[in-house]
Amino acid sequence: MKRFALAVLATLVAFTSVVAPVAAQSRTIGERVDDATITAAVKAKLAADSPKNLVKVDVDTNDGVVELKGTVSSAEHKAEAERLALATKGVQAVKNELTVEGQPAASPSTK
Repeated sequence: MKRFALAVLATLVAFTSVVAPVAAQSRTIGERVDDATITAAVKAKLAADSPKNLVKVDVDTNDGVVELKGTVSSAEHKAEAERLALATKGVQAVKNELTVEGQPAASPSTK
C-alpha cells in the first residue's frame, strides 16, 4: 500500500511540474497565429494605401488589440491608419499612438 501511495504521489508531483508551466502561458499558439495574421492584414492595408505613405507605421497585435506606432505626415493620415486597422477582420480595438510630423508627442499625462 505504501508503494502505491508513493507511486501516486510521484505521479502527481510529475504531472504538476509539467502542467503548471504550460497552464501559466495565457496565450495559445492559435491566439498568437491569429494576432500575427491580423498584424499582416493591417500592414497590407496600410501598404496598399501608399499615396499616404503609411508603410512606415509599426503594427503590433495582442489579443486582437492593434497598436499603431510611428510618425505620419498629417492628422488625416493618422485617422486613416486607425480606420484601416479597425476595418480589419479580427481586430477588437486599436491603440493609435501615431504622432504627426511637426507636432509634439503627447506626454503620458495628457493621453
